[in-house]
Order: sequence, then structure tokens, then C-alpha cells
Amino acid sequence: MLALIDGNNFYCSCERVFQPWLQNRPLVVLSNNDGCAIARSDEAKALGIKMGAPWFKIRHLEDEAGLVALSANFALYGDMSDRMMSLAAGLGHNQEVYSIDESFVDLSGIRGDLVRRARTIRQRIHQWIGIPTCIGIAPTKTLAKLANAIAKSAERKPGSYPAHHGQICHLGACTPEELQALMQATEVGEVWGVGRKIGAQLREHGIHTALDLQRMNPAAAKAGWSVVLEKTVRELGGTPCIEFEDEPPAKQQIACTRSFGQPITELHELQEAITEFACRAAEKLRKQNSHTGQLMAFIRTSPFREKDPQYSRSASIPLPSPTSDSAHITQTACAILKHIYRPGYPYAKAGVMLMDLQPATRQQLTLDLDADMPENRIRLMQAMDQINRRYGRGSLVLGSAGGIGAQPVWGMKQNFKTPAYTTDWQRLLTVQNDVRLPPAAHQSLVSGARRRA
Repeated sequence: MLALIDGNNFYCSCERVFQPWLQNRPLVVLSNNDGCAIARSDEAKALGIKMGAPWFKIRHLEDEAGLVALSANFALYGDMSDRMMSLAAGLGHNQEVYSIDESFVDLSGIRGDLVRRARTIRQRIHQWIGIPTCIGIAPTKTLAKLANAIAKSAERKPGSYPAHHGQICHLGACTPEELQALMQATEVGEVWGVGRKIGAQLREHGIHTALDLQRMNPAAAKAGWSVVLEKTVRELGGTPCIEFEDEPPAKQQIACTRSFGQPITELHELQEAITEFACRAAEKLRKQNSHTGQLMAFIRTSPFREKDPQYSRSASIPLPSPTSDSAHITQTACAILKHIYRPGYPYAKAGVMLMDLQPATRQQLTLDLDADMPENRIRLMQAMDQINRRYGRGSLVLGSAGGIGAQPVWGMKQNFKTPAYTTDWQRLLTVQNDVRLPPAAHQSLVSGARRRA
């Protein structure tokens, strides 16, 4: 048996932990540069707000429905995720963290009432860190995903759900007839591993529900689509085909890209951004103990600014020797930037991608006799990472990144961002007798409340 634990509306729930006045209010969390909705509370969903809805199109709901919008606070969400996952791990033997708000837990061999055990963990997570969760239990990962979806939305679907126990669904406890009814009520596009394109193709072939897909011949699924769909069919039938991963596999590519808060035109400003992106990517590279053998960088204008002159260019360079050294990676990225940069364009986005990744244990000889000893560079990078982890990202940077602590010209718009409550001593929550809204993050809520009053 496996369990899938999922944080409900995770980003919104993290914000509500520290701002209880947001409970029962329509709330959205916005993407980089406050562009579009990437998380919605149930109240916001009830207003008809779709995932990815542009902020300028739903902003009128501030006054009309009391909608609150917050900028994404990824430092807070990442820390809250670590706390939630450490508690969720107590459900079983092993844990696979699947995403920032989801993890699979291995329940094999655990005796007793699994629903009761899941309810205890769910209550503990809610009590200790304030995050509401749903838990799906089933013999395979695909069925656990389905069980989790049922636990979230059983009250909104027709039919009887005997396996549903208040935000917990145990498909392993269903009779064959009950499981068949559940799959019959699940549209094929809702099955984990079936995307929009494949879902449309399956419907053209008369496969409309999860039950139809379960009854499909696995060989036909492989021949007509892919081995991935074949595994999905077998997993729906109760045969585990997707391996349980205790540790996430090393990434084959690492990218760091950002849209700018405002268009920039100067080369030195682009160089500061490229330096930041290259260092961020290199830090991720060292975290998975890998080296990169090839690097790509790009810059482009905004395709949405039709009146502006348009320009987009990228280039890649193979490195003479695989490395994870931030200075060497940044030097190469800046060299690419100088090659592809053209003056007179309002650039809106840039990025760096590390490719041809390989384990850091694989050593190569170099003929550069003036280069620093590899062990010295390794210790330097380790020291840099430790300082930035201890004192905060950006505490130690390369010179080409610009000044320390200064807000860069290319920085993102985050007009409604809340404090880093759990990762910055200077941002700890202050409790007062009279609850006041943080003005920067909740101007929309204040103005809306005044108009309604």
C-alpha cells in the first residue's frame, strides 16, 4: 500500500497560517511579477477564477467580491513544505517527496487501521503547522493519486463513496464493485499520467473514463501511445509499475530563467541578471553533486509588447572541462551574453541553462597549469554555499552581480509579498492586541473593505 499526502491549496494555506484574517476569504497567489494566479483558495475558485488567470483580468473582483491577491513567497512555501514533509514521513517506512506539496509514503507491511493512522498524521500536520491536507491510500501510485483526488472532491461528485473518510480515501478497502463505480465516475483526463492531448485522443477511441482506461489492453496502450500509458493502465488494475524513489533522481538539465520587473536595455544590467541566474543554477548543480559540460544563455524582448521592437537570441558553448564552479560558469554565461546582446532593445527576460550534466565524481585532466587546484575551488564553492545558507541567499555574491543588498533594476515586481516569517529573524510575526493588516501586502483588502463599508 502507498499513501499520497497533498497540502490543500498549498500556497494559500501557507499564507493563511500567519494571516488568519484570510480564512474564508477569496485568495489568490500571483506568479512572478504579479502576472497571473498560480494558487487559488476554494473561495476564489467559487468565483470562477481559473488557474493562470491574468491578474489584470480578475483585479475587479477586489471591490466586487473582496478578492485578496498576494505575491508568491517561495522562501516561505519551501520552508513550510520541509516542515510538512517531515511530519508526513511518520505515516510509513519510506517517503518520496513528489513536489512542494505532495509526497508518497510506503505503507507496506504496516498493520492496523490505515485510515486511523492517516487521520492521526493529518491532524498532527494541521495542529503543528496549520496546513490542511488530503490523503489517498491505494496499492499503486496512480490509484493513490486517484484516491487523493476523491478525498478532495468526493462531496462535489455524484454517487456513493464508502471509502471516503473526511479528507482521507482508502481505495484498498473498497470492494471491486465500489472501485468500479469510482472509476466510472472519473473522467479519463483526470487520471495521473494522462495529459490533455492524450486524453482527447483516448476519447476519440471511445475511452472516456478511468474504468475504460483500466479495461484497455496494455499492449494496445503501448503500441498506440507509449510505455508510459501502458504503465498507467496496469497501475489502474492494481499492478505497481512506477518505482518508488526514496531520493529524487539527478536532473538532466538545470535552468534558471526570470522575467524582469521592467524592461532593461543596458548590457551591464543584463550582465548582473545573467550572473545571478548562473550562480543560482551552479548552486543547484552542486547540490545534486554534478558537473556541467555545456552552457546555454538567452535574452529576449516581450512578445506581448507588440509596439516594441522584437529580438530574441540564444547561444550555447561546450565547456573545455566539466565544472560546477560558479565563477567559471558565470564567466562563460557572460561571454555568451556579450555575443548575443544587441543595443536598443527593451529586454524582458533572460536565462541560463546547464546541460550535458554528469556526476561530479567523474574527473577530467586539464592542461591549464595556471588554474587553481581543483580542491581549492571545491572548498571555495562549499564555503560560498554555506555562507549563503546560513546568512541568506545573496550574502556572498560574485562582483559581476552588482551590489550586495541593493534591489536590482531587473528585479521582479512583488507588490503584495508577505514577510519570510519562518526563515528571517527580522521578519518574525509580531502579535498585537489589535490585528492590523500589513499595508504593502494587503492594500487591496483594505481598499475593498472600505468601499464595502
